[in-house]
Amino acid sequence: MVDLNKEHLVTVVSEDRETPCWGCGLHHLHPPNAPVFKCSWCGAITDKYESKCEHKNYWWRHMRDRCFVCVLIGFILFVICGGVWAVYPVIFSISFFCGIFHLTITGILSITTVLLFTLTALRSAGTPPLIEWGSYPAVGKKQLENYTFCRYCSKAKSPRTHHCRTCGICVLDMDHHCPFIGNCVGAANHQHFIAFLISVLVSTMYVTIMSAYAALHIWPPLTYRYLDHFRAGDRSLAWRALQDVAIALASSAVLLSTRGLVLVYLFVSSISLEIGISVLLWQQLCYIYEGQTYLSSLSMRGGDEAGEKDCKNLFRFFGCPYPVLRFLPNFWNSPKRHEK
Repeated sequence: MVDLNKEHLVTVVSEDRETPCWGCGLHHLHPPNAPVFKCSWCGAITDKYESKCEHKNYWWRHMRDRCFVCVLIGFILFVICGGVWAVYPVIFSISFFCGIFHLTITGILSITTVLLFTLTALRSAGTPPLIEWGSYPAVGKKQLENYTFCRYCSKAKSPRTHHCRTCGICVLDMDHHCPFIGNCVGAANHQHFIAFLISVLVSTMYVTIMSAYAALHIWPPLTYRYLDHFRAGDRSLAWRALQDVAIALASSAVLLSTRGLVLVYLFVSSISLEIGISVLLWQQLCYIYEGQTYLSSLSMRGGDEAGEKDCKNLFRFFGCPYPVLRFLPNFWNSPKRHEK
């Protein structure tokens, strides 16, 4: 007699699902719990749950960049015009040749900085190359290796291409989006961005030296209260001596003219800017030395293989695969290399 109370065990068998590859259009069978799969033919990576996205807060990001660019342009013009106005009486009082030499150096640094800023801000950061995708006959084997689908642009995206939601485009070899230039830093303008940082660093160093030199010549005489009575070598009074110097500087600063106040501001701002630009430039050169960008370094923290660290990466970045002196004229015309 059959036992009617016997429990029946039911096994649920998961069926493979068929999903088309966005790269070549071929259908693939994969488990339902695998949302991402790689095509065995073209090598493209497909996310079956990925849907088209729209750009949000684009207007706000665009206005923010325009404000940063206007502030930066205003600061550059103030440093150039204010620096020339505040320094030229002191320099020309030394000799006419020193004045002309100072104006020449100022003009060269100013034109170079403004030109590099314009090239970095207005030049396209790097448009990814057009590649066929979507149909099996047009896409060859491993032609889209590790490519993904950009859900914003609805186009194929190479491994080192990233979409910038501020600019609304995909950028080849994107390093980062800089609001101060209102543009992305990518394969097409990365060289100009590095050159712009170097030009700003050299210019601010020159501003620091000249503003300090001019300020020392027009600074009112200092009056010390206790410093003249201190004995040499008496370490117990060192702190009191520093306080006396600080008080004397603060008291004399009240008597400074407008020209002197501008020189003090230029000195302090240039020192602050030198520190920030030096850190940023060193970080950028370290990434270039490692053969990667800022965004690619973030993805490598997730387990991707790191690039080869070599000084040749620096020469290749600046278009100098051989001795630097031989290929220096090719610096401006050689684009940054990108491997798919």
